[in-house]
Amino acid sequence: MTKLSPFRYFKTSPEIIRLAVMMYVRFPLSLRNVEDLLHERGIDVSHETVRFWWNRFGPMFAAEIRKNRGNRMRAYSNWQWHLDEVFVKINGETYYLWRAVDHEGEVLESYVTKRRDRKAALKFIRKSMKRYGNPEVIVTDKLRSYGAAMKVIGNLARQETGRWKNNRAENSHLPFRRRERAMLRFRQMRSLQKFAAVQSSVHNHFNQERALYNRNNFKLNRAAALAEWRQLCSA
Repeated sequence: MTKLSPFRYFKTSPEIIRLAVMMYVRFPLSLRNVEDLLHERGIDVSHETVRFWWNRFGPMFAAEIRKNRGNRMRAYSNWQWHLDEVFVKINGETYYLWRAVDHEGEVLESYVTKRRDRKAALKFIRKSMKRYGNPEVIVTDKLRSYGAAMKVIGNLARQETGRWKNNRAENSHLPFRRRERAMLRFRQMRSLQKFAAVQSSVHNHFNQERALYNRNNFKLNRAAALAEWRQLCSA
């Protein structure tokens, strides 16, 4: 059966749509910033069009990236995870964004809840393990909800806590915080969950860890990531 293109009902070329979505999700730009940058390239679109493209195609692109990277990650050692949560304000109410990161800085899962009790931690950990398997070590902060949740699962002996051990997860929040400031925060819990999931997948795709490579290898990896992005959701 032939796979139908998701761009078949759009007059705009898929290359322009992918470029607009990448600029909005990857960089700390507002919708109007993306509109202005596209205008400089001779592309006349409204910021509302960019909003529609991001809402329509962002989850599609993120799902394909997650599928491709997930298949490759299962072939490597899954020995250590870092779990952490941050406060996010939505209309004056406090919500919690949970994040699971592996030992190389790959964001595995993002999950938004209203509470950070045992029930929320248990659902988050089970959701992560269902997709990526069971790690050998789980590094967390000293929030008691983690210990209570892992006691239910039965892997309490694999938990590790420490003052600086969880810096990997703490640093993974920085790209999201930059995007949050550019977007002037969020209005709904659903939009926060949607953007956090898409943004983490796109960040993983383009995060080349340039400090670990020389300049030539970094340019090759960057070009490969961009070429793979240009083929997303192609029929």
